[in-house]
Amino acid sequence: TPLTNAPVEAEPWLRSGEGVVAKDCNAPYRPGERTGMMKIKRQRTIDAVVVGWRPGKEPDTVGSLILGLYDDAGKLHVVGHSSGLKAAEKRALVGKLAPYETGERGHGDPSRWQSERELEWISLRPELIVEVTFDHVSGGRIRHGTKILRWREDKAPLDCRLEQMSS
Repeated sequence: TPLTNAPVEAEPWLRSGEGVVAKDCNAPYRPGERTGMMKIKRQRTIDAVVVGWRPGKEPDTVGSLILGLYDDAGKLHVVGHSSGLKAAEKRALVGKLAPYETGERGHGDPSRWQSERELEWISLRPELIVEVTFDHVSGGRIRHGTKILRWREDKAPLDCRLEQMSS
């Protein structure tokens, strides 16, 4: 395992993986303990098209937003979701998203963890953009939920490209 006291040397490690573990130089190493250690996760951002939404557990709420990115041929691919919404946002988003609904339903891949989980969503016209944070990509998809940073009214949907996930 590589180690250094120089942040400039550790920076490439942070860019190449999910993160690094930083240890207080004065803390003794004790197998099985994490005293004096801190996990520093890599946090990346993308601008994504909101392609749909799943209803929340409470009536008239949004549970998650379905996110997509365009490939070089102009095809929109679902790449993940954002479910870390506050209660007030979940209620307000129903009204915000309603004008963009297409009347169609989208379907997600089966969950590896909850096979009975409903994966159908309400499709939206691909006109709304959000900037989100994420930390891990596998198989062309964001593997953990994202956090919405802001809505991007200044960005065109076709500018939300798959290449963002590889940078």
